[in-house]
Amino acid sequence: MSDGTLLQGQRLVVVGAGSRTGRELAKAASAAGATLVLAGPDPRKLEWTAGELSGPCEVLALDLTDERSIAEFAGRVGRFDHLVSTAAVPANGPLKDLELADVQRAFSAKVIGPLLLAKHLAGQVSERGSFTFFSGVAAWRPAPARTVMATTNGALAFLVQALAVEIAPVRVNAVSPGIVDTGSWDGLGADKEAFLRGVAERNPARRVGSPQDLVKAVLYAIDNPYVTGTVLHVDGGGRLA
Repeated sequence: MSDGTLLQGQRLVVVGAGSRTGRELAKAASAAGATLVLAGPDPRKLEWTAGELSGPCEVLALDLTDERSIAEFAGRVGRFDHLVSTAAVPANGPLKDLELADVQRAFSAKVIGPLLLAKHLAGQVSERGSFTFFSGVAAWRPAPARTVMATTNGALAFLVQALAVEIAPVRVNAVSPGIVDTGSWDGLGADKEAFLRGVAERNPARRVGSPQDLVKAVLYAIDNPYVTGTVLHVDGGGRLA
């Protein structure tokens, strides 16, 4: 995926580095020469990721639902070149069953957290640096029991446009995954294979996504200095089907 020099000498912050996608991104970025800062609320998962990297890294605790935690993180992390956040806290379910606290956590992780990351960290990004956040296909293909997911992902898509203008020349983009086999569908048990096969049959690309597909999109957003305020759809055309 990398020639080993794409991110040579650059410092990359990965928020959500304990997730499957965050871990794969950290591994690819480390192999591409970056120094990594792994951030998230669970130190055990971050240490697991750190143990799989080929280059230098440090682990810092971060809770996107707490502005004090974000401000303290900004004080510890110092200067960096790029930040990527894969963070999400789903609040799925029928509208009548939604709990306010769950909805607020979902917005904190996906919308308010990225806003506060930009607030506290924009002044510490290098001249050609960037922020990359994760939206999702639900914003373009809403479904029953996915109202909060659709709304938070849609709000983030507009947030990156606004931030790209406000904190320019720092670039701000989003990656919007479709159905990706990251392990999040493992809860379907024996029904998982049939579900993913059905998605692949409907998608114009005739396949589901992999974490590596998302990593490639993130590395593109990081590396291309003329891309900002953009949502990169990595969904196999799923939003069109």
